[in-house]
Amino acid sequence: MLRLYLLIDKNLINFIYKSTFNVKTYLYIEFVLLNNKKKKLLSNDIIQKFLEKDHKSSLDKDDKFIEIVSSLTYYLKSFSNIKRFLDYVSLILKHTFNHQLSLIILFNEKGEIWKENMQFSGDTKNLKIDDEIKNYFKNFDFSKNHRLKEINLFEKDLNNRFKEYVIKSYKILSRGKCRGFVYTFNHHNLNNSLIDERKLNFIINCLGVGLENYWLIQTKKNHENVDREISIGAEIQSQLLPDYCPIIFGVDLAAHCRPALQLGGDYYDFMSLKPNISDKRREKARWALVIGDVMGKGIPAGLLMTMLRGMLRAEVLTGLPPDRILHDLNQLAIYDLDQSHRFITLFYSDYDPRTKKLRFANAAHNPPLLWKSSEQKIVKLDSEGFVLGLQNDAEYQCGITQLNKNDVILYYTDGVTDTSNSLGERFDEERLITSFSKLCKQSLKSKEILNKIFKILDDFTGKNRQLEDDASIVVFQLE
Repeated sequence: MLRLYLLIDKNLINFIYKSTFNVKTYLYIEFVLLNNKKKKLLSNDIIQKFLEKDHKSSLDKDDKFIEIVSSLTYYLKSFSNIKRFLDYVSLILKHTFNHQLSLIILFNEKGEIWKENMQFSGDTKNLKIDDEIKNYFKNFDFSKNHRLKEINLFEKDLNNRFKEYVIKSYKILSRGKCRGFVYTFNHHNLNNSLIDERKLNFIINCLGVGLENYWLIQTKKNHENVDREISIGAEIQSQLLPDYCPIIFGVDLAAHCRPALQLGGDYYDFMSLKPNISDKRREKARWALVIGDVMGKGIPAGLLMTMLRGMLRAEVLTGLPPDRILHDLNQLAIYDLDQSHRFITLFYSDYDPRTKKLRFANAAHNPPLLWKSSEQKIVKLDSEGFVLGLQNDAEYQCGITQLNKNDVILYYTDGVTDTSNSLGERFDEERLITSFSKLCKQSLKSKEILNKIFKILDDFTGKNRQLEDDASIVVFQLE
């Protein structure tokens, strides 16, 4: 018994006739109502009279095609082995149709002929050139990886080689994309009926659906593998960023990076210039504080950020002033970044807790904002310098500033100021300065300032609106 659940349509009967042919037992047509209740639409007598009168088709005829269709559609739901699926389709072509030979040629994901999955079917025992046909295809030179646009040359050669046959070609289509071809070989005196042609087209359409499902499954598996690798990469990258802020004498630190994707190109770090001394002595020693941004985001930016971190940590141990650090870093990175067609902005500073002096150099990064508590105003920390990785002879300037009690420095990346809302308005530097100034006047700790700035960003962008770029903030506050 076959049950078809369809929505009511004026062409329902025509659809049923085109989709099914001879019915062995009772045929019920049912439709699904919006409330999921099922209701019989037509009685068996009406359907039988309709088919016998309009199409002169006897319901008593023993037709196995419906059974084949049922098993094929069931197979489509669960198959995972493409070879077995093609074997099954080949068996259907062999036992259902009168072709002397059928040939299935598929294309792989690159659009090349999928030679290892070519399929022959048909009872050709009584044909004199049976072996000749099969050997022709098995020995055909597919080494050039014939693509769809070259298939016409292949078909022309096919017809010239086997002139005693009527060779028909059927495209295997799925979502408008050609997935391959089915070729049928018949003697000139053997013609298929219109119904046989419809049956064949139905099987080929099912083959197209099966192939589409197979490639979707493969694509999903590939995406899952890539996602797994990206997740591992994101986990490793998150470990490269400081998971906690170091203890620096007289300083309250807070930092956070919010990547737009799993992997990000933002970078910040805290490095002791004398890592081999005791913890107590290290607290009062000179510290390097750096924030940077690799152009772009995602995997390429994340890889370059990792490269930058390694080079920078090696340079910091030299103890050179900030301008020399950036100069040498640019020389080291110029080749690798030139090959990647990317660049890096970087702000490098070092702080001496004993003198409360901050030296800095800037490679075209967003200048940090210094809240001078005694003057109740904000000053930008900036110096001349070019981005890293584009100009071999780039020069950098070193700046210096004296910090005092309750002064606060906000290091940030352009993902903060470039954040936009639903109206397309940027958060911009002016809003950041205004927000930062108000927070500094409230005598908040660095962690509170950090959290409130991200809260202000979230309120500005709106609910569930993802950041367009990586956003990182470091708050450096003197106690």
